[in-house]
Amino acid sequence: MRKPATTCVMAALLAVATPALAATAADWHHGLDWHGEHVAMQAFDDGGYMLHWSYGQRDIPVGPLQVDTASTLFDGLFAMAQNDLHRDRVEAIHDPAFDHGKAIDCHCFETGLKWPYVWTRDLSYATDLALWRFGTERARNGLLFKLSSVRKDSVPQGLYVMQDTGSGGSWPVSTDRVVWFLGARHLLDNKAFADKVYTALRDTLAQDRRYVFDPRMGLYRGETSFLDWRQQSYPAWMADNVVPIAQSFALSTNVLHYQALRLAARMSAKRHDADAADTFRSRASALKQAINRHFWRADRGMYMSYIGGDGAPYDTYDLLGISLAITSGVAEGKRARQTLANYPVWPAGSPVIWPERTDQPIYHNRAVWPFVSMYAMRAARVTNNPARIAHAIRSVMRGAALSGSNMENYSLLTEEVHVTREHKLSGPVVNSPRQLWSVAAYLDLVTRGVFGLGDDGKVKPKLPVSLVPMLFGDKDSITLTLRQRRITLKLPSSYVAGQGDANLLVAGHTTTRGDTTTVTLKPIHVQAPPLRTDAPLHAPSAPPAPRVTAVGNDWQVHVNGKVRLYVNGNADTMVDGVTRFPQRAAYTCFSATRVGAQGLESLHSPQTCVGKVADVGGDWPRQWTASTGGAHRVWLDYVNDHGPISTGVTAAVKMLQVTCSGQPTQHVPLVMPHSVRRQPSTWATFDAPAGATCRFELQDGFNMSYLTHNSHYTGGEGGAEGPLNQADIGDLHVAPWSQQGGAP
Repeated sequence: MRKPATTCVMAALLAVATPALAATAADWHHGLDWHGEHVAMQAFDDGGYMLHWSYGQRDIPVGPLQVDTASTLFDGLFAMAQNDLHRDRVEAIHDPAFDHGKAIDCHCFETGLKWPYVWTRDLSYATDLALWRFGTERARNGLLFKLSSVRKDSVPQGLYVMQDTGSGGSWPVSTDRVVWFLGARHLLDNKAFADKVYTALRDTLAQDRRYVFDPRMGLYRGETSFLDWRQQSYPAWMADNVVPIAQSFALSTNVLHYQALRLAARMSAKRHDADAADTFRSRASALKQAINRHFWRADRGMYMSYIGGDGAPYDTYDLLGISLAITSGVAEGKRARQTLANYPVWPAGSPVIWPERTDQPIYHNRAVWPFVSMYAMRAARVTNNPARIAHAIRSVMRGAALSGSNMENYSLLTEEVHVTREHKLSGPVVNSPRQLWSVAAYLDLVTRGVFGLGDDGKVKPKLPVSLVPMLFGDKDSITLTLRQRRITLKLPSSYVAGQGDANLLVAGHTTTRGDTTTVTLKPIHVQAPPLRTDAPLHAPSAPPAPRVTAVGNDWQVHVNGKVRLYVNGNADTMVDGVTRFPQRAAYTCFSATRVGAQGLESLHSPQTCVGKVADVGGDWPRQWTASTGGAHRVWLDYVNDHGPISTGVTAAVKMLQVTCSGQPTQHVPLVMPHSVRRQPSTWATFDAPAGATCRFELQDGFNMSYLTHNSHYTGGEGGAEGPLNQADIGDLHVAPWSQQGGAP
């Protein structure tokens, strides 16, 4: 029989037997209470633990790494995270959509109990958080598994990062595959791997520059990173049409491109390629400026989650995008502090999106995700916000304790792993124990969040004073023991909890002897705002599309109720019922939002576009003569029935070559995601002088089915049966275009 550690036997057993009498729950030393649930952590002399909670108990073996604090709960959850990571180590992976579900050899990490495969974004974020330090070889192997050569001879060859199956047939609807480099950047001490990283970095960035970079906006198009269940975070009307998502711009995805460009500049410089380094550095700088120009919403004091393809602001925000903007240095100074401070919290944690959707179940909507909470913790460290640091740490600890594993997500309001009382809105809809990025989040919570161990190996704690009672109790020091290193944090001899106005403990005096680093903490007071707890939970629902008719020389715009009208992406005026807008030569698009509590806007309605449009049909090449000079929009009618809206690898991608008399040839990409009906493709812009005859040729582009890796894809078309980049293409449409909206 295992022997409980004598220092906590009575407290732990008392907590299990009589929760109402468990005084230890209040300080989280041996347990915690939450919404009527009680959790207790019991320590044993052999270094292992037993977690007791409402649904049973979990025996946690001693881990290879140890932490010694006043909180048995904190220490035991660290051991549990290591055990979860051990269970995620596999020699083979499988998924029904690849090789018909047969095992694929991979000395790597699987994504979680319910996700026994390797997914680009999950592994990459997990590697960046902790796996580069605690699972180097397997993390590297998993990342290599997500690189691929090209299996189609007629397109440019290269080494590319995989965009996993996803919305509308994957890339370039979803474009966050560059997150791969966020994880890979930590593993460059292996030369062979570093060489592949550099090749993949240059090839992937070049491909994204060609197909998803919009020089007009200076941004990269595509879906928000990780928030890839479009009904949860995009307008409801995009459920069966992802073209507007492919057309739009996301904060998180652009910040990831910024970080990839910065890495490319550093790696180029190290390889003595000064020209390439200058190019990447210049592009990163320009992208940073574009992000700050287009995503910052001054009336909210926050960076928006995404904006429309025409630049239309969306009154919606996501914690990962904001956190990445801060930790990457895209958001600096006052803006960095303000955007994090203005993002709301609930007692259970910070939601991954805000405001929430009233018509969607719990998943990304109304949910806490531990890995995102840890990126928020990192952002709070950058901005010196002790309340945010502590809130994130407690949220991740509590979720793991209440569920007996590092689950992928939790209900925002209760931190339950599944709410059943909300009928069709219950959730989280999908959840999994030992989810890899959640496991990595807890490891990062301990090493960086509490002990201040940075990527560079330096120890720079920023420990909220509010966590001292839990972590130190009556002790004057706490210790983290890694395989080849020991870190001890000591309270100053004069420190008395609750005295003075200090709210943060930072490094005072640091000594290193052999493999032991000892940091004597120094209490300081930082100016930091309180947590924002007054935000409304929901935004209004989006209104229907405006109806527009021609009346004399005006467009008469009919809307449903009182709305804010947008014209070509620009906020125009508040309208109640009907208004008039002058007709122009340029193509004009109207959308609307509702305004609700505290001025929050709904997501946008569908657009209604009017104006003179030339329909160019027939065989390719096609010709058209410009009646007016300047910028023009161009798009195609199409049907792509090669896969469902939710997944696949066969988004059709073409390059339109435009040759207008007297002008240099222009190349613009057009994307045709999976569709359920005939509909317009994404649009692009080109310039044409008045009277010029323009010749249009449609050239093959690139999609994920062209990658050799997808010869293993058996979940749909474009996989084992060969690459596929086709759509049923109808008319080409051309219209004069001006970005300017509003009354003249």
